[in-house]
Amino acid sequence: MPNVVIVIPARYVSARFPGKALAELWGKPLIQHVYERARRARLAERVIVATDDGRIAAAARGFGAEVAMTSPDHPSGTDRVAEVARGTECDLVANVQGDEPLIEPGAIDAAIAPLAADGSIPMGTLCCPVEAVAELADPNVVKVVVDQEGFALYFSRLPIPFVRDRRAGVVRYRHIGLYVYRRDFLLELAKLPPTPLEQAERLEQLRALEHGHRIRVVQVASAWPGVDTPGDLERVRGMGAANQG
Repeated sequence: MPNVVIVIPARYVSARFPGKALAELWGKPLIQHVYERARRARLAERVIVATDDGRIAAAARGFGAEVAMTSPDHPSGTDRVAEVARGTECDLVANVQGDEPLIEPGAIDAAIAPLAADGSIPMGTLCCPVEAVAELADPNVVKVVVDQEGFALYFSRLPIPFVRDRRAGVVRYRHIGLYVYRRDFLLELAKLPPTPLEQAERLEQLRALEHGHRIRVVQVASAWPGVDTPGDLERVRGMGAANQG
């Protein structure tokens, strides 16, 4: 098995929810729930919280997490993860978002598994079937289309593919923003300038596709709710402590 490290990028500054990583949820900071679930992934040896903020670092160390302090100048979480990968000996790097307290450990393993089995795959991610018609029109719900072998053809905020004939039986898929990279590939990807489609859609993963790299997309049963706003946190909180662990 390759050596796999999970990196959880976490910022304090957020336009929609400042201090989100430290927001209380079921008696713990939000980032702790993400960390504890990531630790349950069976295919990863280490979990690192990557942050540029001393408050998040102190909280993470307080619940026993390994912490990497990173530059405050990164334009994206991918760049923050790449900085950690640059100084970490590993084969694969999984980028787990720090605002998903209900992330499924099994889904992390599902994303890792294809890259662990096939050294030719540079990058992987997840998808699930679109569950509601409203998601198709929501630009915050990213859609993905895949080829017959499970590799991404395109990601978009629009409802792709367009289904002209309803009898075609096409299933639309929602992209889930968890990524796994071969370490050397991640370091090279982070050096590349933003590409036209990436900038148009505001989707970083399109940079890889525009440069001709394959992205393996693994289907899981469903997505889990993330926390982008205080309202999202209240909705997750209302789901009850039964969802902990």
